[in-house]
Amino acid sequence: MLKTVVVIHYHELWLKGRNRKFFLGKFLLALRRTFADFPTARIRQPGDRVVLEFDPDVSVQTIVARLKRVFGIAYFAVARSVQRGSLDDLELLCRTAWDEVAPLQFSNFAVRAKRSDKSFPHHVDEIERRVGKFLLENLRKAGRNVRVQLDDPELTCRIEITPGPMLAYAKRIPGTGGLPPNTTGRMLCLLSGGFDSAVAAYKMMRRGAHVNFVHFWGGGARPGESSVHVARALVERLVPYQFTARLYLVSFESIQREIVRRAPEQYRLLLYRRMMLRIAEQIARRNHAQAIITGDSLGQVASQTLQNMVAVGAASPMPVFRPLAGDDKQDILALARHIGTFEVSEEPFHDCCPLFLPRSPALYASAAELDAAENDLNISELTRSGLDAATLERYSYAGGRVERIEAGNTAIAMTKSAAAEAH
Repeated sequence: MLKTVVVIHYHELWLKGRNRKFFLGKFLLALRRTFADFPTARIRQPGDRVVLEFDPDVSVQTIVARLKRVFGIAYFAVARSVQRGSLDDLELLCRTAWDEVAPLQFSNFAVRAKRSDKSFPHHVDEIERRVGKFLLENLRKAGRNVRVQLDDPELTCRIEITPGPMLAYAKRIPGTGGLPPNTTGRMLCLLSGGFDSAVAAYKMMRRGAHVNFVHFWGGGARPGESSVHVARALVERLVPYQFTARLYLVSFESIQREIVRRAPEQYRLLLYRRMMLRIAEQIARRNHAQAIITGDSLGQVASQTLQNMVAVGAASPMPVFRPLAGDDKQDILALARHIGTFEVSEEPFHDCCPLFLPRSPALYASAAELDAAENDLNISELTRSGLDAATLERYSYAGGRVERIEAGNTAIAMTKSAAAEAH
């Protein structure tokens, strides 16, 4: 029995010039890790695509589901493969192509061939003419009212002549696109538990960033409503895209109470966010991350006016990326559904940010106003207390399964220079 064969065409890798080898290597590594539990799977590179070969008993549904989580794929197809035999090779291709297109409904079609094995005796134009003629004649015999259309056909039957088997396929499955995992640097995401921050993390992961997470949680939640379980579930949904992740859990209520006690009421929410940013910056530096990700969307809530985002961001010298800044809520929710985080974020949980929420939050604060509002706060001590209370969990994805390892207290120590910057 012939193996199950999948043809993969990658996304942006061909644009990378001299760096193409690096990106392609990361892409192939991602495929190997994705199918690590299939030791007999084989990866080949005929020309500018990748061919995967699996034992015939491997579930096609499993293959398709996993490939949809591999960044860097433009599209892929489960192909019919045929070994060259005693019959005329073109006759074999014609019959294989017929098996592929006969069950499909279409009114016009074209045949496109690609020959990466130049030892194959028939040229591309000859393959296309021969297979196209065979398909048209047999479709007409079957009473199908179809025609050949070379420009923008409804269906394209693709023929691939590789150094191994000959391949035919007509159903292309869209990939996730983007860049291969772990190719563009490290970032840390402030993961709230809501819809936005998980989608923001995904968008940066899709651009090749390796993302770790920090979640700030507060007390006062009823049983079953803790935000921690939501943060964990979100990381479990996201980690298959990049294979490993860290989740830092920071108890935040004591810091909030100190802000409530010593700072003006209208600035509370913004000061919460500034403290989160300072603590996140220290965690990011420990992880050699170069930027922080937030789920801010311009104008969505009071704390996300342009002035407030600038004022909050001024609390940390580390760059803050806001990949959802220009997206509306419906765009964000649609992507959350697509990546599987919508159902998790929809669960009830206790969000620490609304704790002690001001009656009239400031809408257009400046960095100078927030600096003044923090005059009575010991910023370095609050930052240190958040870091001391942080716990770490590690996540890994392999063989179709996510594993979580609790690492306990992180004991994140601030350097003197970092403490000075925080103050």
